[in-house]
Amino acid sequence: MISLKRDTALWTVTIDRPEKAGALTRDMLVQLAEIAEAATEAKALILTGTGKVFSAGADLDAARAGLATDPVWERLSGAIAALPCLTIAALNGTLAGGAFGMVLACDLRIAVPGAKFFYPVMKLGFLPQPSDPLRMAALIGPARTKMILMGGQKITAEQALGWGLIDEIVAPDALHDRATALAQDALQADLTHIAGIKRLIR
Repeated sequence: MISLKRDTALWTVTIDRPEKAGALTRDMLVQLAEIAEAATEAKALILTGTGKVFSAGADLDAARAGLATDPVWERLSGAIAALPCLTIAALNGTLAGGAFGMVLACDLRIAVPGAKFFYPVMKLGFLPQPSDPLRMAALIGPARTKMILMGGQKITAEQALGWGLIDEIVAPDALHDRATALAQDALQADLTHIAGIKRLIR
């Protein structure tokens, strides 16, 4: 359900569970975290999915069993944030719940026009993962972060672009090509150069 394609210095990681709207089990999250932790020599990493939903967040059965508050979410987002390479979330569809963490940890986010964005922790009675509100607020500001996390707002791709939650809206059939194009300069650079620019931005 998680696939990895390694083409020299470009790693493409795909959540491939369209029949369950990309819902994540603990095993899937561990696999994603292990890939991110191993990608220290990659120059670019693209995170994407299949079907019309990138990820609905935690698998419902797994969430009821405690996955919603499992530290593996933070392990995954922390591993992505710590990577020295360029990280790109190419969102093939809706992004929901705990799946926000890995996407917020990426350097760039592009999405298809029909994508929706929501994180219903207030309604569900869970706290978001600790780093998620901070990363979200850094992108869209504290008030809009509260609209999503506390006001339960489901926003469109167009709103997400206007708020700064995503960086571009891309046609579905061009999503992979656009993500790869964004990675080209990094793929031709030294990893130390890529990491140096990231440190300066941080």
